[in-house]
Amino acid sequence: MEEEDKKRIRDECLSLLQESGCDNSVIEHCSAVAELALEIIDHKTFLDTDSDTDTCTVDERLVFRGALLHDIGRAQSDGIDHGFVGGEIARRELGLEERLVRVIQRHVGAGITAEEAKAVGLPSIDFMPRTMEEKIVAHADNLIDGCQRRTSIDDTLVNLRSKLGSSHPSIKRMMALHKDVMGKRTENRDQKIEIRE
Repeated sequence: MEEEDKKRIRDECLSLLQESGCDNSVIEHCSAVAELALEIIDHKTFLDTDSDTDTCTVDERLVFRGALLHDIGRAQSDGIDHGFVGGEIARRELGLEERLVRVIQRHVGAGITAEEAKAVGLPSIDFMPRTMEEKIVAHADNLIDGCQRRTSIDDTLVNLRSKLGSSHPSIKRMMALHKDVMGKRTENRDQKIEIRE
């Protein structure tokens, strides 16, 4: 992505966060997640999760927008429902495209199943990240602790285990998400990266 496009997208998204009522710590966190998400896709080709040989195309702009706006729901909620709330803000108030709404709604942890959503008072729908763009944003969010501090997957898992217990299904999902995003990428020094413009 050209620097000019990156600056335009960043400015637009940060304005939306401010106009929606997000405080500065949320905005700083979203910016840090967006930078990490771009680093994750930079100079990498992602293998299709259903195949070890086929590559998938990653929409760099969708990842960047999704990462910048992933916590827009924190303007109204600091609970587990902030992803759902953010998606509703993006859809109903801002009229953003559905692919972006799904990135926002599916970024919490390593996803929330329909059964888990119902148990915590959310609509009984699947909030699991499915596309590589959704997975990259969710994973980058998991690796930013607070406003800007990067953390390891190991530290993230230790924190999650202390909050939810070692047997919570989110633990295995977090490890699978890490493998999908980080373990299924290949260094791409000789080929051009497949990035949708």
